[in-house]
Amino acid sequence: MKRVYLDHIAATPLAPGVLEAMLPFFGERFGNVQSLHTDGQSAAEAVEEARDSVARLVNATPAEIIFTSSGSEANNLAVKGLALAQRSKGNRLVLSAVEHPSVLNAAKGLERLGFAVTLVPVDATAAVDPGAVAKALTKDTVLVSVMLANAEVGTIEPLAEIVKIAKAGGALVHTDAVAAAGNIPIDVRALGVDALSLAGDQFAGPKGAAALYLRKGVRPVPLIDGGVQESGRRAGTENVPAIIGMGKAAEWALAGLPGWGERAAKLRDRLLDELPARVPRVRVSGDRTRRLPHQASFLVEFVEGEAMLLHLDMKGIAVSSGSACSSKSLKASHVLLAMGIDHATAQGSVVFSLIDATTADDIEYVLDAFPPIIDRLRKMSPLYTQFLKESAR
Repeated sequence: MKRVYLDHIAATPLAPGVLEAMLPFFGERFGNVQSLHTDGQSAAEAVEEARDSVARLVNATPAEIIFTSSGSEANNLAVKGLALAQRSKGNRLVLSAVEHPSVLNAAKGLERLGFAVTLVPVDATAAVDPGAVAKALTKDTVLVSVMLANAEVGTIEPLAEIVKIAKAGGALVHTDAVAAAGNIPIDVRALGVDALSLAGDQFAGPKGAAALYLRKGVRPVPLIDGGVQESGRRAGTENVPAIIGMGKAAEWALAGLPGWGERAAKLRDRLLDELPARVPRVRVSGDRTRRLPHQASFLVEFVEGEAMLLHLDMKGIAVSSGSACSSKSLKASHVLLAMGIDHATAQGSVVFSLIDATTADDIEYVLDAFPPIIDRLRKMSPLYTQFLKESAR
């Protein structure tokens, strides 16, 4: 059976050369970065080379990059660390309603410490209105966190405009760019953000390596107390092999960015155009144009996402029904609900995410397999039966 993997937001295979770059650091170059001897310094030099590569991916300086274990850790360090560092200035955070759970739950943790959190609503495409951010700002707002792009529906936010508004109000700005980094060009200078999260496994690097960009002069309260690693901002022995892999993947992603977006968008648009044309009562979720080039997401009425995933998997097709952190949850997506989508329809979410190895034949295989699966599932759906009866009246 043909196997088509289109859940790359959840996991990507390693880019060419990444594993080879990592292997020596499991063996002969096993030294601890903090050791002063030759073996330790060999590892330290490699980590700094990787830091430089990750910095270049987002147009930062190496000193502005902190390595973490995941995008969730990077988000927590930004949200909690920056809020706690500014507590003497104020206690309010402004977030969008569609942030990743690692941002939203970090903010909930701060609420238990006495901080106040304002959630800014989004429109039907999950886009944040900069004007709504402006209205949410108060004199005691110390941090605004709005993601660069939403992995679940693909929408790219008007972040540069939001940053200008937040900065005018005296707040620092963090963005969760995990879904965007390596898939669209990112320039932290042009965006004007103070902090930006990214993760290597989203651009063909290994799991277990991520990073937080922190603009020079911005210092969070560390969340992990211990040694002097990462300039005292994130204690713990460095995961050298994973960091090396992330650096190599960042080099690969940066080199491929000029052509990647155009190639991916053609395949994505084939899905966006054809699935709704071939299956009735299917619509695109998220913004149709201001969208990640490798992401196509839909709402399929009268069918549950879990059932779609299982039946597609039996046909050799791997997809998602939401974010990687919530795909096993039976709850409706908070992103879709924030977009004004009702619970029943939100349960019918399906997300396709591509990589450079995805082919036109892969997309055609999906387009051929999808309609009969939905037809079969709808025949078993009481909601669809009721819909047909009401439509026939």
